[in-house]
Amino acid sequence: MHTRLREALDVTRTALAAGTPGETATRDLLLYCHGFCTALDVHHQGEDRTLFPAIAAAHPELRPVLRALEQDHSMIAHLLGGLRTAVDHAAPPEELERHLEGIAAIMESHFRYEERHLLAVLETLELKAAPEEVLGPL
Repeated sequence: MHTRLREALDVTRTALAAGTPGETATRDLLLYCHGFCTALDVHHQGEDRTLFPAIAAAHPELRPVLRALEQDHSMIAHLLGGLRTAVDHAAPPEELERHLEGIAAIMESHFRYEERHLLAVLETLELKAAPEEVLGPL
């Protein structure tokens, strides 16, 4: 899932960098940004609602890690809100790139931390939930 979200961010950044002026570029950027923001939000909501409680129940020693990841989710949601606002107000490309740069930095740090601390646990965790409910629509 992290790979797919990284790819979605790359597509969004590429669309911004290659955007042609006019209505089509704005419409494309809105589509990419909103799609990416929604996918990342839903992914984190699924982790907070379903995955992290299951991990905490099976591995209580990981609760501090899970709390840190949930704090990251909150920070990323705030950054995504800023990006959505900028896109909705047709901010200039350099402003949009700053938003995407910030999201990319926090997202990558978050993903690496999560992968380092939870990957082994995830390989053995039995979860009674649909993958889309836990990981999001991507």
